[in-house]
Amino acid sequence: MAGAHIRIDNRLIHGQVTVAWTRRLGVRRLLVCNDEVAADELQRMLLPQAARGLPTDVLTVAETLAAETEDGVMILAKHPEDAFRLVEGGLRPGRVNVGNVAPRPGTGYTMVTRSIAVTADEADAYRKLAATGVPLVTQLMPHDKAAEFVPLLDRKGL
Repeated sequence: MAGAHIRIDNRLIHGQVTVAWTRRLGVRRLLVCNDEVAADELQRMLLPQAARGLPTDVLTVAETLAAETEDGVMILAKHPEDAFRLVEGGLRPGRVNVGNVAPRPGTGYTMVTRSIAVTADEADAYRKLAATGVPLVTQLMPHDKAAEFVPLLDRKGL
């Protein structure tokens, strides 16, 4: 896959990412992309430790856009808005993969799949992202078949 791979996953770094996806995609570096996470010193310290030795940077959206996003880089966006801002800022991944998105406490959400919760605002962000022309899919694990994401939103009335 040419260029960086973007995965939307509000759990950020966990086993599926550090083992299955990094091996399948040949990832040599992780970039965690979210302004709030980048401003949190504890997360900036702990997230790279969770990456099992893979070089990891915790960056704002602006810093991610300025970073080297060559082959072998996987960008973990916490929210669809982060991924949209990356694409709007000029990043052109081959596709954006919606991974695990746990429900946010205190929000009204709809489970689009077993592992993806979506609020109305997030649905709008996913649709804006898809409108950029970058393929938007969901694929939980590398061996799963990728599914187009917008039709899943349509089926749930989002």
